[in-house]
Amino acid sequence: MARRPKEKAEYRRGPLKAVWPSPARVGSRRSARRADEEYGASAQPNWRDIDWPAHTHQTEIDGRTVNYVSLGEGDAPPVVFIHGLGGTWQNWLENLPAVAEGRRVVALDLPGFGRSEMPAEPISITLFARTVELLAQQLDLGHVAVVGNSMGGFTAAEVAIRYPERGERLVLVDAAGISIAEAGKVSQYVGRAMVNSGNRGVADPHRVLKRPGFIHLAFGAIARHPTRIKRDLLAEQLTAVGAPGFAPSVQALLSYDFRDRLQDIVVPTLVVQGEEDVLVPLGDARQFEKRIPRATSLILADTGHVPMMERPITFNRALLEFLSQEVAPDQPSPGEEPILAEGSERAV
Repeated sequence: MARRPKEKAEYRRGPLKAVWPSPARVGSRRSARRADEEYGASAQPNWRDIDWPAHTHQTEIDGRTVNYVSLGEGDAPPVVFIHGLGGTWQNWLENLPAVAEGRRVVALDLPGFGRSEMPAEPISITLFARTVELLAQQLDLGHVAVVGNSMGGFTAAEVAIRYPERGERLVLVDAAGISIAEAGKVSQYVGRAMVNSGNRGVADPHRVLKRPGFIHLAFGAIARHPTRIKRDLLAEQLTAVGAPGFAPSVQALLSYDFRDRLQDIVVPTLVVQGEEDVLVPLGDARQFEKRIPRATSLILADTGHVPMMERPITFNRALLEFLSQEVAPDQPSPGEEPILAEGSERAV
């Protein structure tokens, strides 16, 4: 179901914008009761029915082990999924089975996260992008669609910029890389404090999942209504707690600016954004859409930073529609860029 509610502010107003640009607030536990039925509902095929260890593999890239899962096959271009800060490939559990029907999907643990070793050189967005490219080479994936969330979206866009011959499509899901590049010292301090506090807050996964209040505290800045998300899915996200790549990745996020190169992205791009994202403001999605020549956007109402977990049914439908659209292989004339049926409508 789609609707068009009143327009939301894209950035916080006043002096606080320089400290924390998103105007969205953490949802209350009471507001979760008013969320629609689709929020938190599992997608089909059900990820719980898949023997994931049978699809999990390790390879060596730049002398270090990189962990990834590979699922599905078919003639359609493969899709590579990239998780965000503090995440693992399990961020995409609700999405991999649906997208794997008719094509190959690959989701990796970035260096320093999950079961991937820390890299030999310092963590950076460019290193993450190179890791994705080298993995695609090793697996002989050819042209791929790259899907990334948050820091993974930052990385996915960097892949499209640095390795234009690799990309077939690009999907940015609440992607970092815009307002974070403008962050001053105070904003950077607040950002580090918030993510480090969240990382410590989930140190005991069993305790976190025991009570709704603990779930809300641990995941409230990430998901709009975390208590509506299935606990076994949340448990899979807690496997990333204490990742050695976390702290250096925060610095990598805060020290890299590619805004002036977004115009170099030539592939059709879908920008997906949760309208109530506390971490990445709505204005960043608008900027990605404005700066990337062949971009369109889908804004999801009553949704936070991880739409692929919060609304996997809607997310998968939009993603598959985007992947299946027929588009010209070269630069389109004005008005020829791919547009979803819902376009920039807000959807729930």
